[in-house]
Amino acid sequence: MMSEVKFVDTTLRDGHQSLWAENMTTGMMLPVAKRIDDAGFEAIELISSSHLKKCVRELKEDPWERVRLIAKRVTKTPLRLIAGRVNTFEITPHSVYRLFLERMAANGLRQARISDEWNDLSSWQRKVQFSREIGLDPIVNIIYSVSPKHTDEYFAARTRQAASLPLYRLCLKDPGGLLTPERTRALVPLIFKNSNGIPVELHTHCTTGLGSLCALEAIKLGIKTVNTAIPPLADASSNPSLFNVARNARALGYTPAIDEELLKPVAEHFTFIAKREDFPIGAPVEYDYAQYLHQVPGGMVSNLRHQLRKVGMEEKVGDALEEAGRVRAEFGYPIMVTPLSQFVGSQAAINVIVGERYKEATSRTRSSTARAPGNWPGGCPRNHPSRRCGAK
Repeated sequence: MMSEVKFVDTTLRDGHQSLWAENMTTGMMLPVAKRIDDAGFEAIELISSSHLKKCVRELKEDPWERVRLIAKRVTKTPLRLIAGRVNTFEITPHSVYRLFLERMAANGLRQARISDEWNDLSSWQRKVQFSREIGLDPIVNIIYSVSPKHTDEYFAARTRQAASLPLYRLCLKDPGGLLTPERTRALVPLIFKNSNGIPVELHTHCTTGLGSLCALEAIKLGIKTVNTAIPPLADASSNPSLFNVARNARALGYTPAIDEELLKPVAEHFTFIAKREDFPIGAPVEYDYAQYLHQVPGGMVSNLRHQLRKVGMEEKVGDALEEAGRVRAEFGYPIMVTPLSQFVGSQAAINVIVGERYKEATSRTRSSTARAPGNWPGGCPRNHPSRRCGAK
């Protein structure tokens, strides 16, 4: 018999971030938290810094109370924090970042999945050190992207750098759903080769219609843990469906270490909420090559559509995504992950709404490109209209 396949649940974090624009309330989570805990997940993703702002500004909830209430109900499974930035658009003082981790740990979280938008070693080092000192198990994301600069050697080098740190685990993170089965077959062995024996998990999205297939390819290549969501918060721009991956892994001869029957009422619960609140119900999507052109991640697509709908311009979503591909190339192919995807996506949306490219730019985009020209390899070219991004 082949080996077990284990799962990390993303329903309460990335699932509704990708499909419901983070509009899941604590009250929607609490009735099913115990079932998710009892099902056998390796970890449960619960919160990221963007959820704090969403809770306070729009949902009118206390995000710390969310953590405390869920932690009281989830007693078997480690709760996981996404520990990228505390402030999405500004530099976070190290003391504030550490305090953020300390309070998350004090309120019941046990793991920190650590990101740096540039896959930068110095940032990983600091965040891993803080996590270890506080008592959180650190997981470093190797963030996948597609561009002329994101080569196999790039990912091999970044994996070696991350594996030099005292990690609990590595994660091949594909926020844009850009992995293909071919790239999965190339990258997973490459990452294993350079991982120094550290366990590796996979986090991908279904934005191009290939997420579940890539998860199965990764399992066949030796990945033991896959991030999945429970329908209706799976598929579309979210993560692969737990039920789909588990069923297909079983058909391939693997043993899914999860109680699917226990989770069916969870799917029914969230489907009821989706229909009641008129929230999207995730469904498999057709292959979409356009995703490789703009590379806007699922969570941002959901929020972009939500924000445009609020001002009566939802029909502009397609135009904004197309423009994002052009802006990304002009900015030097940054990885499309928070906050870089927000800089690119917001500039693209502004260009479309205003009707003239780079006539306006947000102060945050201007300050970021001016402050970190070494990180923005394309910068704002001196002879290009995007040079205005650096203007005062």
